[in-house]
Amino acid sequence: MSLTYATVPVKIQGVSLNLSTIHSLKIGPPILFLHGFGSCKEDLADLQLHPELEQHGFIAFDAPGCGQSESDQLSATDIPFLVATAEALLVHFNISQFHLMGHSMGGLTALLLAHRHPDRVLSFVDIKGNLAPEDCFLSRQIFTFHSDDPEKFFNQFIDRTRKAPSFASPLYSSTLRARVRVEAVRPIFESIVRLSDEEDLLGMFLGLPCPKMFMFGWENRGLSYLPRLKEGGVELAEISKSGHFPMYSNPVEMYVRMSVFLNKIRPN
Repeated sequence: MSLTYATVPVKIQGVSLNLSTIHSLKIGPPILFLHGFGSCKEDLADLQLHPELEQHGFIAFDAPGCGQSESDQLSATDIPFLVATAEALLVHFNISQFHLMGHSMGGLTALLLAHRHPDRVLSFVDIKGNLAPEDCFLSRQIFTFHSDDPEKFFNQFIDRTRKAPSFASPLYSSTLRARVRVEAVRPIFESIVRLSDEEDLLGMFLGLPCPKMFMFGWENRGLSYLPRLKEGGVELAEISKSGHFPMYSNPVEMYVRMSVFLNKIRPN
């Protein structure tokens, strides 16, 4: 079934948004996907082409300040605001229960969403979402490479990302200018760092009652908290030949691991 593209107008905390969405709704609970910083709603759209996942519906949207979504107040775009945006979209589509997937910034947003609605989340695939301060390798640059000029900071951020010796980093950097509004960078990054430094995200993730998978690229196999996740019953999915962006570097293995995980879960 093909994906449907639609613009959904919503108002969040006095901010008017036109959310660019894609969806393919079916009988059962859908997958809600939240993309990472500088990525887009289409990052996981190929899952609709995999026969092992064809029974699952799918909803995704470009976060405010990103992609084709529009906001009349970009300075409001922090992680709690993105959580509220996801909640509004679930209301729009009248979704009561759902499977949750989030990458990076979207993984952090998804974690807070799941923490607020644990009875509604049937499963959670966290694709290298923030769980600890060590995960702020991109967002912490707002402090370590401080600049009062948002354009200058973003240009230099793109250049550093382009030169990083990491899987898919040059590819990722090539689309940042088109996918991110400069005015949204600081509030997003500062919010990510604050939450990662000050909140017990790891404990929050382990405390969720739903089946959980933590997916990460081979380059991130040294994350300090992986043993604790394993001890806590989280399924670990290390994707070979990839780093922070398995959907760009090794999507075949990524979708296989997702399908095996999801197909073990029995509907209520």
